[in-house]
Amino acid sequence: MKKSLLAVAAVLIGTMLSGCGPGYAVAGYGPPPPRYGAMGYAPGPGYVWADGYYNRVGGNWAWVGGQWMRPPRGRSAWVHPEWRQEHGRWRFRRGYWR
Repeated sequence: MKKSLLAVAAVLIGTMLSGCGPGYAVAGYGPPPPRYGAMGYAPGPGYVWADGYYNRVGGNWAWVGGQWMRPPRGRSAWVHPEWRQEHGRWRFRRGYWR
C-alpha cells in the first residue's frame, strides 16, 4: 500500500513540475509504444493490476511502471490512463477508480 501511494505521489509531483494540470496533460506528439513485461502475482486477494503508461516530464516521455492496487471500495473498477489525439494535440487522461 505504501509503495502505491508513493508511486502516485511521484507521478503527481512530476506532473506538477512539468506544468501540466491535475487531470490532463497535453503534448504535440504521441507517446512511444507501451512497454510490456511480467506483472507477477498479486500481493493478496482483491488487488487489481494497473498497467504502466508514459507521462510527460520536463518535455520528455517518462515510463511509469504498472502496479498492483487495492480498490478503495467494493465493486470499484480501475479505468486505465490513456493518451488520445484530439484536435491535432495529444491529451492524457489520468487513471481513476469508478
